[in-house]
Formats: sequence, structure tokens, C-alpha cells
Amino acid sequence: MTEGKRSSEHTRIRILRELFGDTAPGFDVALGDDCAVLSPVRSAPVQATRIVWSVDSSVEGTHFRRDLMTLEDVGYRATMAALSDLAAMGAQPTGIVSALILPTNLSDEDFFSIVRGQREAAADARTAIVGGNLARGDEISITTSVLGVTDRPLLRSGAREGEALYIAGELGYAAVGLRLAGSGKRIDDPLALRALEAYRRPRARLDDGVLAVRAGATSMIDVSDGLAADSGHVANESNVTIILDEEAVLATTSTRLCALAQRDALEVALTGGEDYALLATAPEGTTLPGFTRIGRCVARLEEPLYIEAGGEMRRVTAAGFDHFG
Repeated sequence: MTEGKRSSEHTRIRILRELFGDTAPGFDVALGDDCAVLSPVRSAPVQATRIVWSVDSSVEGTHFRRDLMTLEDVGYRATMAALSDLAAMGAQPTGIVSALILPTNLSDEDFFSIVRGQREAAADARTAIVGGNLARGDEISITTSVLGVTDRPLLRSGAREGEALYIAGELGYAAVGLRLAGSGKRIDDPLALRALEAYRRPRARLDDGVLAVRAGATSMIDVSDGLAADSGHVANESNVTIILDEEAVLATTSTRLCALAQRDALEVALTGGEDYALLATAPEGTTLPGFTRIGRCVARLEEPLYIEAGGEMRRVTAAGFDHFG
């Protein structure tokens, strides 16, 4: 933690207003009052008739360590993780509300780093932070609420027998990036640096989600807990069984990258989380822009998830990150 000046709560709120701006597109009132005020019709893109929202928390010691990333990365990562939930519904973001819990000895410089990361993530997602709260606590905690709009929210429960499973994005990079970040070794390899970026600066695949809705996807989820766990969620909510194609799954990761971290590529692809790739189902033969087919949905079998290679299927345990496991 950087030692230095520590301003009062009200001074920091004033600084936030200067950094984020007093207004945001579609909002009558943004920062500075008890609530943000939004005009849904004016803020919604054409054809957007449903409002969706989600909340996500990033807690020091659970979701991040300050010795593995900058505080600017922390703010960016927390914001993008929340925005990925909108991507999973096929929604476009309209605004973000953020609640920060900060240690009393956190300097202004460190505070600025966090909110700069939040502001950058919001700008990359073509939206704005429109409100929030500040409080003190023992460690940094960022709770991010995101608001979005869509005309057809994609649920986890929409997959049907006979449909294909598609993915947009890569798998395992964030998990390998975490291991490399914690290794204490100097990282020079370009592929390893890319993995570190995937861990520290993930990107919500908002455009891919919107395109999936338009192309006829029937269900969607973001890969935050791992491919096995998250495809298992779709299978269970839709009452189908998903059969993954092992060769196609391996194509979503890098065997060379996994070897750098001394990890098995298939294990990393199945269990590595926080890549924020998108999984979607759609009728066989559907073209989902930016997506690749990696499996299929069949009538419910004994288990929700299997993987297939050389004509043989084996069960996949849908293990993933569990806060209370």
C-alpha cells in the first residue's frame, strides 16, 4: 500500500464526481444525489424492451491479491467481471453503480488507482459509472451493480435437445496467468504476458452477447467458474445433458501456454475460471458470429456433462470455484 495523503469521504466523493462526470447518457441525474435517475425509454437502444441488472463483489484476499496486480487492475477487473453478467444475457450496459469499502489507511494515490481502473473499464464497455457509496473496512471490497437493456434476455434454461454448444473466447488463459503471477518469476514470453493480461484485465464480451441474441441463440452463460461448472449450470437449468467435443475444447486454449505453467491443457480448459468467455446454445447449423462449436445437447442422461473423444464418452465432474466449498 502506498503511504501518502488520505482525504475525507466527502473530498473523495467530490473527486469521484470530477473523474466520472456529473451526468451520463440516458441519465437525468447521475453522481451527486441520493440516487441516479434514469429515463429507460430515452436510454435504451432501439428494440431494447427489457431491463436487466446484476451485482458482483470483488473482495481482497478472495478475488484478488495486491501483490499480483496493480490497484488500477483491481478496479478494472472488478468492473469487467460485473459487466460480463450483462454479456451473458445478451444485454447492452446503460450504467454502473459501485460501492467501495476501503481501509482507513488507504492513500489517495491508491484510491485514485482503483477508480481510474473502474473508469477505464466503463469506457471500454461504452458506459459510465453513475453512482455508488464509500465506506471503511478492514480490506478493499468493490461491489459493482450493472444495469443493461435487451429485447430478449438469454437465460441458462433455454437449451434444448438437438442443439449445439458454442463458445466465444479462449479458455485457461486467466488461470495460467494467475499461476504465473504468483510464481515470482520474471515473465518475458509473449504468450505468458498475454495470460497475465487475461487474468489482470479480462474483457466482458458484450458485443458477442448482443450478436448471439440477434443470431438466434437459445441460452447463454459466461465462463467465470470454469467451462465444466458453467456448462453444467446450463445443462441442469435446461434439463439436458451437454456432451463436449474434446478436440474442440482443446482448441480453445494453448497447450504451449499450459506447459509453461506445468498444467494439463484439458484440465485448465475445463476448470480454469475467470476467462469470461461466453457459452451459448443454438439449433445445429446456426451461425453465431464470433462463436465456435464445442459440443452438443442431448436428452437428459445420468449425468449433466460428458466429454467425447474418439467416439468414447466419459463423465465430467462439473467442479468450479465455490465460495463456500
